[in-house]
Amino acid sequence: MTCKSPDLESTGSGTTTKRSSVSSGSRSRTRRDFLTRFTNSEHFTDKLQDWFSLSLQNSESDAPVFDPPFELVELQKFDYALEGVSFQQLTRMPNAVYGSTSASVEANAYLAIEDFLHATVKTLWEAFWSQEDEPVPFSVGCLYNQNLKFYQAEQALALGKLEDLSATGVLLKNPRHPHGKWDHILELALLRPDIESDHHQPSLPLLGEALFYALRILIARSVSRLDFSQSSNCVFILLVDTQHGGVVKVEGDVSKLDFDVSSVYDCAAEWIQKHSKISVSPVDRIWNKLGNANWGDIGTLQVVFATYHSIMQFFGPPRHSIEDLAADHTSRLHSRRQERHLGEDTSLNENGAFRSPEIVEVQEEEERGESMKLEVGSVLWLEDSNYQKGYQISHVSLPHHIASPVDDDDDSGRAVFLYVGSPPSQLEPAWEDMNLWYQVQRQTKILSVMKQRGLSSKYLPELHGSGRVIHPGQCRKPSSGGRCDHPWCGTPILATTPVGERVADLVNEGMFGPEEAIRCCHDCLSALSSSSSGGIRHGDIRPENVVYVTSGVRQPYFVLIGWGHAVLEERDRPAMNLHFSSTYALQEGKLCAASDAESLIYMLYFCCGGDLPDLDSVEGALQWRETSWSKRLIQQKLGDVSTILKAFSDYVDSLCGTPYPLDCDIWLRRLKRNLSEDHGKDIETSG
Repeated sequence: MTCKSPDLESTGSGTTTKRSSVSSGSRSRTRRDFLTRFTNSEHFTDKLQDWFSLSLQNSESDAPVFDPPFELVELQKFDYALEGVSFQQLTRMPNAVYGSTSASVEANAYLAIEDFLHATVKTLWEAFWSQEDEPVPFSVGCLYNQNLKFYQAEQALALGKLEDLSATGVLLKNPRHPHGKWDHILELALLRPDIESDHHQPSLPLLGEALFYALRILIARSVSRLDFSQSSNCVFILLVDTQHGGVVKVEGDVSKLDFDVSSVYDCAAEWIQKHSKISVSPVDRIWNKLGNANWGDIGTLQVVFATYHSIMQFFGPPRHSIEDLAADHTSRLHSRRQERHLGEDTSLNENGAFRSPEIVEVQEEEERGESMKLEVGSVLWLEDSNYQKGYQISHVSLPHHIASPVDDDDDSGRAVFLYVGSPPSQLEPAWEDMNLWYQVQRQTKILSVMKQRGLSSKYLPELHGSGRVIHPGQCRKPSSGGRCDHPWCGTPILATTPVGERVADLVNEGMFGPEEAIRCCHDCLSALSSSSSGGIRHGDIRPENVVYVTSGVRQPYFVLIGWGHAVLEERDRPAMNLHFSSTYALQEGKLCAASDAESLIYMLYFCCGGDLPDLDSVEGALQWRETSWSKRLIQQKLGDVSTILKAFSDYVDSLCGTPYPLDCDIWLRRLKRNLSEDHGKDIETSG
């Protein structure tokens, strides 16, 4: 792609611009000259070939090369904030057969992208920034490759510029520059066919093109007179086709770029490799099969979130924050629940009859659900592959019940943990239902993966059975994959072994002494060693997720349970716990190599009598960790229990936040030797 650079002089516009108080003429001229020569994205991409190949080699197989720009929890909060916001129904839509050579198909796609971006910025502006009838200060136009100016899509098509359109941009409105200025660009969207590669991220040519435009925008901003309320060192490039979309985020200080006009592409490539941070979202579906935007889907959500951040760079924090709008989620959820339930006397008319047949339907469904409340002696049957399994409940508790297999001679007298999921008939998923999803469906997946990868240890839970509830009465589901109208039809169940007493209960009963602490450390570390060998990290270590097995064994031992939040892939996020999550998890929302071991140390510290601080924020939790480690409060407390635990905590402290893995083998041997010597009991190092 070769193009001519337009004049880059910026002029003031309303309250969004200001005159520079200090002239930097020489620096600005150099950067403008650099931009004049930096016009060919293909030459630029060629310079990045070796760097991109090396990045692919250094990444794990089937893992994304770059981290995503947004955390899942950020998108979730943003989704809650948008619950009360209505995006307009688009009238112009892309054609799903964009691979066709038809010019009309490509033209429709550009018109659709323009509509999509306009609807996005208009809705975000009115929801977060606007006062009353304040006009939208943005325009949307297509970038013409030959002169790098912007035109309305219809105007560009009418002038026969379709073949040379290269992007669609969101810009600040400026009547003095109807064709746009590069420092006025909020974000660009590149419309290309088949943007998804084998790694669910863009290919090098497409990524190189995105980086090319991002760097041009950053350089233009560096010589601009615009007053950027937020950092101008970050820019978002959207990648879209007629079905999918993704986000590329480029951050970096362009003052570190060597503006050598004799070798612009070498200098630009060097800056990308050494001084930039690149984040790339997974490519996900934006358009449904009818061609309209799925505004509530994660693919569209991450594109809209990028636009939100782009607006914030120019106009600062919104009048109505995400937190303010998301706070209404609970009340909206409560209202919807109220609508689904019977009121008191208000649901009856003058004759005492129900006003609506739908209300009667809900009541009947609720009564049927109540009749299936679980209690001691209840038997649940589940479909497991091609046969049925039954479990009789002997103890009712949360998050799991204790049950015994029914009519199974091989498991006679053997107890299991029974996790019962949320009935799929519920229309509105709540937070507790998400917890059940992690405990049942996600944990079932993790344990199945462990089995497939041959991960076996006595300190890991074992999948005993999983499937769907077989409810009382006749099931009228239409097919093997469907469900009938019974409220419990399709409810997921997971059964695991072995069964034990939670460490949290042992601590409350005063039964967690020095020997139990050392054994717990050994057994959990052994479990972590086994799981990490298969590429699985726990991510949610706490006293409720470790059980002490005593029944039917010669030597009691601990088992690490609760694998629902385990990290299998780079995109997975661990559970967030202010007391037990690792420092890296709280800061980055991810796990480093030593994160699980750090969580294990916190668990042992609190279980051995360490002061439990009152934490109500991530900042407070991080401050507590920094203070406790720097003053060696954790090491001192564990040293009162055992010298080996103190030594292990020192070792973990040296690894916190680093990429270096734990040497589990040597510490398992030391812990085993300590138990054998100090307590006269031997233990196994693996199951």
